[in-house]
Amino acid sequence: MKKQFKLGIIGCSFFSNSILRGVVLSDLIREKKIIVSDESDEELDKLDYLGVHTTTDNKIVAENSEFLILAVKPKKFELISKELEGVRPEKVISVMDGLSKSTIKNALGVGIIKVARAVLNFPCEIGSGVIGIDMIDFNKSTDDCDFISSVFGTLGTILSVEESKLNAVYGLSGCGPAYALSFIDALINAGVSQGLNKNEAKILAVQTILGTAETVQREEKSVEELTMLTCNKGGAAIDAVKVLEENGFASAVSSAVSACVNRAKEQTR
Repeated sequence: MKKQFKLGIIGCSFFSNSILRGVVLSDLIREKKIIVSDESDEELDKLDYLGVHTTTDNKIVAENSEFLILAVKPKKFELISKELEGVRPEKVISVMDGLSKSTIKNALGVGIIKVARAVLNFPCEIGSGVIGIDMIDFNKSTDDCDFISSVFGTLGTILSVEESKLNAVYGLSGCGPAYALSFIDALINAGVSQGLNKNEAKILAVQTILGTAETVQREEKSVEELTMLTCNKGGAAIDAVKVLEENGFASAVSSAVSACVNRAKEQTR
């Protein structure tokens, strides 16, 4: 039976709002084919400018949507799964941290259900994010995979991975903006300590990171090769990189990622 809505979303979260802006403003899905639920009328009112359907009844969303995105906090999912008792969503996409596909399937208690899991990051808000996603359950349907890819493609770059790698994705890119912001902040403060004002230092730091990232993306050379190119023999960059190495820069980054991955593993069920 054909569903009334192409896409339904349970939960007005940071990431669900990013998804909504992405699919509506890109004209991927007509606003009349989208429905969103949340317990807060105030949060739903914030979506008026997008023209999507809204409701406080999660069951209505689950019953009438071809694709159902779960975008609530994990601790709320147990309660929501009870609210959905008797509903049989067939195509579910989770952007909830820490809940495995098997946990979601068992909680919904339905027969045949396909579940995709996605790990997003902060820059998805402006369409410059990176999304690690497991779509293995949908592999037999090219149309379904294309649709899911198109939805998340409005938010940035997609990397298709197995579910077993999603904790690593979370540690690297999910938490990655925090590492990058820490580095940018350190660069800005270092620039200020050398006589620049804060705005000058910010412009230099941010554009340097942007330009370097774009170079890595465009060039066929490896990061190691590009590093060698920037560190000309006898140049100041070599001395700077040595200082980073001596102070355990790479080790600190690796430890940060490991800490994030370990926390993700602790929370996964």
